[in-house]
Amino acid sequence: MRPTRDVHLKMVRARFYQISVNWNISNEHVRGTEPLYGRLVAIKDNITTSSSHPDFPALPTTAASRILADFTSPYDASVVERLKRAGAIIAGKTNLDEFGMGSHSTHSHFNAVRSPFTRDGHALSAGGSSGGSAVAVATGQCWAALGTDTGGSVRLPAAYTGTVGFKPSYGLLSRWGVIAYANSLDTVGVLARNITDARVVFAALAGFDGRDPTSLPPSTRARIAALVGSPRMRERWTRLRIGVPGEYNIAELTPSVRAAWSRTLSQLRQRGHSVVPVSLPTTTHALSAYYVLASAEASSNLAKYDGVRYGSRSDGTDGGQTRGAVASALFTATRGAFGAEVRRRILLGAYTLSADAIDNYFVQAQRIRRLVQRDFDGVFALPNPLTRAAAPASAVEDDRALKSSAAQDGHLVGVDVLITPTAPTPPPTLATVAKQTSIEGYMNDVLTVPASLAGLPACSVPAPPAPGGGDREMEEVWGCKSLGSLETTR
Repeated sequence: MRPTRDVHLKMVRARFYQISVNWNISNEHVRGTEPLYGRLVAIKDNITTSSSHPDFPALPTTAASRILADFTSPYDASVVERLKRAGAIIAGKTNLDEFGMGSHSTHSHFNAVRSPFTRDGHALSAGGSSGGSAVAVATGQCWAALGTDTGGSVRLPAAYTGTVGFKPSYGLLSRWGVIAYANSLDTVGVLARNITDARVVFAALAGFDGRDPTSLPPSTRARIAALVGSPRMRERWTRLRIGVPGEYNIAELTPSVRAAWSRTLSQLRQRGHSVVPVSLPTTTHALSAYYVLASAEASSNLAKYDGVRYGSRSDGTDGGQTRGAVASALFTATRGAFGAEVRRRILLGAYTLSADAIDNYFVQAQRIRRLVQRDFDGVFALPNPLTRAAAPASAVEDDRALKSSAAQDGHLVGVDVLITPTAPTPPPTLATVAKQTSIEGYMNDVLTVPASLAGLPACSVPAPPAPGGGDREMEEVWGCKSLGSLETTR
């Protein structure tokens, strides 16, 4: 039976009491040596959490879905374990789009997330799907928060709330204990109020996890460290070569976002960095490929929520029906606990994997994904360490790779980072979002999905304010496919 409202309130009060007790303990004792000692960190509600103390109930893990409304996990996700070992206090769970499927955090069984900002008195979208985590950070309810990013779900909320949202390279952070949406794209991300805090959290989370088959092995992490830490690259970091992809200058960019993009590039030039145009021709096909691939993986991942082992189970009555009819009705009622957007994507994914459509849709989308990855590899100065799986992780080999891509004047060919807008428009009002079609909602991801398809790290940070005030978010895609610090490879 689903807990009543009173039971939920008691759980919340108990949780806040636990936070208060831990906070007082951290203030009364000498500060620990752990990097996150005493810090409040919120967790997106598709990352499993167990009870952190035997006297307090476990935090639920619902993925914002009615089908998991009563679920509590018996274990912590790997990233939550690492947070606790680093001394962090789990502040609570944050709302999201159901199973991470959405761009505005409005597709939730527990109602929409509301941004702390308004426009002309109207509530704005907090972005999605990690909108709850972004709002918790923006309003000071926690020091940092974890989210998940499949096609922009950490970066877009950061852009809409004036926070920092970092999506690491695919495989750097463990996905063990994360409720899957699309396995080949899902990435745990960090939301914080500044880059320094985000980096501290990321450093505490990074590391190989044998329980996650997609976790990058130590040899690959060593190769990344050798690439980033070579003397040639350390010298280059002081004067970046910044790429500006022309394909991101789409017609849908609003004047304010385009002006913020230009203002950001201008300030970077003033600081001694060079800005050059680059081309990523396959980017124009990335959004459609992403929704084919993500929906296909989602339809497979969500098949297990049948009410037998996973998910809520509807009460069935025979009503004179045959056993088969009762089973069918029970299954239909159970699967009906999915929200409309999740059902839409399950149907889309099931169709693209069907015998009649797989070659025309799924296979073609996979080809586009490889072309997107090839486009990025072609513009970055650093060679992609993930495509050199058999190469020795030695500084000699990596330096040779760098020298092979050097130009005649002694400088590396290619760029170090790309600077693009995170979103084509400022955050819309919730009233506007309610009137949008699904396709219009998907368009919010047009500038974020290419990095996801390529497995690249990407970070949404506040752009320089306009002369008369205002703030927009921009995105940095790091060409070295890591944050560029050794702790990313532990």
